[in-house]
Amino acid sequence: MATSPTSPAPSSTQAFADDDPYLIIAADSHAGLPTEQYRQYLESRYHPQFEEFLGEREAQIEASTRLGVRNEQYAKQWFEDHDEELAGGWDAIKRDQALDGDGVAAEVVYPDADAVESRTCVPFGAGLGLSGDLDPELGMAGAKAHNRWLAELCSHSPERRKGVALVPITVETDKVLAEIRWAHEHGLGAVMIPAMWVDQLPYHDRSYDPVWALCEELQMPVVTHSGAAARDEYGDHLGIYVTEVTWWPARPLWFLLWSGVFTRFPGLRFGVTEGGCWWLPQLLWFWDRLAMGQKGSEKLSKDPFKGALGDMLPSEIVDRNCFTGLANVKRRELGQRYEIGIDNMLWGTDFPHPEGTWPNTNEWLKKTFFDIPIDETRRMLGLAAADTFGFDLAALRPVADKVGPTPSELGQLGEGRTAADLEARWAPVKQVGRHWLTGHDFPLISP
Repeated sequence: MATSPTSPAPSSTQAFADDDPYLIIAADSHAGLPTEQYRQYLESRYHPQFEEFLGEREAQIEASTRLGVRNEQYAKQWFEDHDEELAGGWDAIKRDQALDGDGVAAEVVYPDADAVESRTCVPFGAGLGLSGDLDPELGMAGAKAHNRWLAELCSHSPERRKGVALVPITVETDKVLAEIRWAHEHGLGAVMIPAMWVDQLPYHDRSYDPVWALCEELQMPVVTHSGAAARDEYGDHLGIYVTEVTWWPARPLWFLLWSGVFTRFPGLRFGVTEGGCWWLPQLLWFWDRLAMGQKGSEKLSKDPFKGALGDMLPSEIVDRNCFTGLANVKRRELGQRYEIGIDNMLWGTDFPHPEGTWPNTNEWLKKTFFDIPIDETRRMLGLAAADTFGFDLAALRPVADKVGPTPSELGQLGEGRTAADLEARWAPVKQVGRHWLTGHDFPLISP
């Protein structure tokens, strides 16, 4: 059953007092080897192509600096300031230290630790740039190399990590299913698919049904992540890139929704990571109105949506099946959480990327969550991610009690402020919720 967007559901038998430390799970973090070190995990028959790839990558890094699409001064300062800590991108011990220092109990681990110079790139670009235009054979080879290393990383402090397997599902189905099974058997917790299928079959095609079925069976969420983009079209116009790079990972969501994938596979979980969630309220409003027969859709067909939704509204399906992985969530998004759905907002640090909250996560949390109700904060900062990815909260509780910040430390309690005060502050907004369904609306400005 879908959880209510306005009433956080209990995550498990774990109970928390008002000022207990938060059990934080970063639903978006990154890890990856320095690229040349992937060689030992790559099948030897691909080593010649790998040498060519390494040369091409170095040339691309040099060209990006020359063309002014990479800030060399920023990169130099970033590595000077965080040289030792950045090794946590691939070193498990230093990684745990970085998590502890940031107050994070556990993490969901995506590829590509270095987002400044791309020197931890997965072989053949099969990491965050994973898309359907990669050579199918090389793309799968690179993904497998990363997955095998990632399984090793996640075997250290396994209660604290859920690794995301790279699976280019646009290749042959039997190879895709075999890799998903391997990932599950070796402790990886989710499947990342290309955000862009380019010239491959789009995700509404029934040929992907075996993939959705297996992920549903294994309870492995399917996720996309920002990174892939039509870079050749943008040139050095970076405003275009940063605008569209958050759109591509979201696009598969409506292909799955309106083609009935979530109706055929009601247990499948799908997440859009590091693309924000500011776009979701408007889509839910638009989609629900379409499903309820808004004026204009009736002209399209007697059954314009071909039974894709069953007897549910799009917003109900999103609540049941979907979520967003958020790096550095914004106040504006928190203000829309009753429309987005609290359990659809899984917070992340983006470690060790500079656009995330690390290494100043507690300061960021103070700025963004200082007046958010505590139970809702617990859901968004960790408990919803625990439900989605299957973390063992009993195993994580001792870690959280040791490193997690308390509501008082985030400014939510103290100086006369109580948990009830926070709830009362947001009660009018919570009542409105998804206004197109509740019948409430925000008051208009008086004339």
